[in-house]
Amino acid sequence: MDHGDHSGHGGMDMGPRCSMNMLWNTQIVDTCIVFRQWHISSKFIFALSFIAIILISLGYEWLRAYQRSVDQRIALALSRGKGRDNRPVSGRSSPEVFGSEVEEAGLLSGRPRKASKGTTVPLHSRVIRAGLYGTAVFISFFLMLVFMTYNAYLILAVVLGASIGHFVFGAEMDVEAVLSGSSSGKGVACH
Repeated sequence: MDHGDHSGHGGMDMGPRCSMNMLWNTQIVDTCIVFRQWHISSKFIFALSFIAIILISLGYEWLRAYQRSVDQRIALALSRGKGRDNRPVSGRSSPEVFGSEVEEAGLLSGRPRKASKGTTVPLHSRVIRAGLYGTAVFISFFLMLVFMTYNAYLILAVVLGASIGHFVFGAEMDVEAVLSGSSSGKGVACH
């Protein structure tokens, strides 16, 4: 006597089965990457996914380098007086009474602090910078979620892509900024 499917679902196909591992693993088949739709059903799909993650990580490093070049171009334009508003910014709505050396009380510390000596960035440039920053934050959190699969191979793909990207797009260094401690060497931090 044949009793058919004993799975309790009457033979219904429940779609891809994503295994959720909260520990280090090397599982290949039935791993889902970030979305249920990104389901690894074979070693071939896993290889394609591995390459895709390397490319995403590499793209993130390119984006970071591109952000730096955009910031440099904006700063150069502002330093040449091409910006619309070149005044120092102190965060005050009233005119500067004592110039850029005005000291204000710190919000919580009660200690005085110097007013900012920044330059107002034109709206168009701020929109571009915000868009690039938002894209970088999205990609960095996406890569964090890939890392959170705890899959050794996928983690390796993120690290390989970041390393290759840093090698390719990090060929130049601002020596003065590094020596003065003002360079931002964030790596593949969340953002």
